[in-house]
Amino acid sequence: MLALALSHVAELGKEFSAIDAGCGNGWVVRDLAMMPLCRRAIGVDGAESMIKKAKEIDPDGEYHHADLQEWRPENPVDLVHSMEVFYYVEDTNSLLIHIAAWLKPDGYLIFGVDRYTENPESHDWDDQVGCFMALLSEDEWSKVVTDAGFSIIKRWRAAPDPSRDWPGTLAFLCINEGH
Repeated sequence: MLALALSHVAELGKEFSAIDAGCGNGWVVRDLAMMPLCRRAIGVDGAESMIKKAKEIDPDGEYHHADLQEWRPENPVDLVHSMEVFYYVEDTNSLLIHIAAWLKPDGYLIFGVDRYTENPESHDWDDQVGCFMALLSEDEWSKVVTDAGFSIIKRWRAAPDPSRDWPGTLAFLCINEGH
């Protein structure tokens, strides 16, 4: 997923900045920071323990413990990446509108979710984990994305595994056209 987004950012042939929303232990931030054209890679996560872990692994990295629905970067960036985060928010549309403001005009959002209607294995995750998790269909995810001002460049299922009846991660590459 990230490679696809980077191919679009790299088309610009200039330095870029990026945010990993829900960065966990910071692996995407570290990968981005090693790229020659990346001038700034930022990680944001709501779990203090994950930010602590990211800083232990990468003491020179830029990591913020914050609520994604409230945090804002100092300056807009070229790329926002997120994996397995957006369905934890009750108002996904508001979150995506907020994240669009993190991006430069024509900046890219790439994200993936494993919890969606067409993936039956994910339907009881909220009960298993004991917290809210939105369950949207592929088309509902697309509508939330476009309603937030993004244009979808590509929607696909990444890494499907028919041997275990896994439909794959629902992935989106989008461009910020509404802000």
